[in-house]
Amino acid sequence: MTLPFSISERLARLGTSPAEVEERFVRGSGPGGQKINKTSSTVWLRHGPTGIEVRCQAERSQAANREAAWRELCAKLEARTRSAATQVRQEREAERRRRRQKSRGQKVRMIEAKRHRAKAKSGRGRVADW
Repeated sequence: MTLPFSISERLARLGTSPAEVEERFVRGSGPGGQKINKTSSTVWLRHGPTGIEVRCQAERSQAANREAAWRELCAKLEARTRSAATQVRQEREAERRRRRQKSRGQKVRMIEAKRHRAKAKSGRGRVADW
């Protein structure tokens, strides 16, 4: 079976090939009686490298479930890629903030805080022997 163009295009953009995905058709579960127990209309997909699993049983048609499952898998892979890119961007931004020069006001406040702390500590000392 071939994938619709939009799904194969999305997978190509993600750098993933359909060969990396294990696809199985299994019997559904839940209400539906004899029909659900006899037909394998549920589609189960597993992306090998990431371990992301998708199971779709929304429709009675296996073809419709298959397309929905592939769309959902693409969405999960895209979300994973987006979150990884966001994480890298946040780490870079945090590092930039840590390394930037302090403003004059920050320096003044920092020195005042150090003086205040030193004054508080200066009262401490060795206990005199009586």
